[in-house]
Amino acid sequence: MALDKYGIAKRIAQEVKDGYYVNLGIGIPTLVANYIPSDIQVMLQSENGLLGMGAFPTKDKVDPDMINAGKQTVTTIDGAALFNSAESFAMIRSGKIDLTILGAMEVSEQGDIANWKIPGKMVKGMGGAMDLVASARNIIVAMQHTSKDGQSKLLKTCSLPLTGLHCVKKVFSDLGVFDILPEGGFKLLERAPGVSVEEIIQATEGKLIVEGIIPEMIIH
Repeated sequence: MALDKYGIAKRIAQEVKDGYYVNLGIGIPTLVANYIPSDIQVMLQSENGLLGMGAFPTKDKVDPDMINAGKQTVTTIDGAALFNSAESFAMIRSGKIDLTILGAMEVSEQGDIANWKIPGKMVKGMGGAMDLVASARNIIVAMQHTSKDGQSKLLKTCSLPLTGLHCVKKVFSDLGVFDILPEGGFKLLERAPGVSVEEIIQATEGKLIVEGIIPEMIIH
């Protein structure tokens, strides 16, 4: 069966390394904070001005003044720092973030990402994603593989307004894990438990590279 959003977040948490500074986008990426391995030290950054974000609070620990960029209440870890958004974006633009985890509506086989606007729908703006995709050292995407009507979201070319060009390195969907190759194409690395390679082929519009036996992902 395909993963739910929590399963995607758990698998992505395994990509986070000791000493990383990590920015979590809104949506599925924010859930990664709950699954960071306890044996490593990671600093999670929120672009509204928080470094040292922790897991989501239990009901008795909710502080309405402590929120992430998605306006969700969060906790902080020892050594956390609060600052204004100008300092936060200076941190991002100067390349201090080791890993950025973003949600997406579409990703192309060239690593383009569309994640901020659906034409005809009201939005407040593109947020910080454009700064993140232009500056981060490593960008991975957490997303559903297909839309509600079954259309692929891993595409040859994005149809929605772009956030960034040729910037996504890896995609984690509810069906599998994919590298985006420098020459273009989604290389299948892992498949979700119970999901077949054939199902992934049928669900992917963009160029899909399948080499050898594809293992099922292991989620801790």
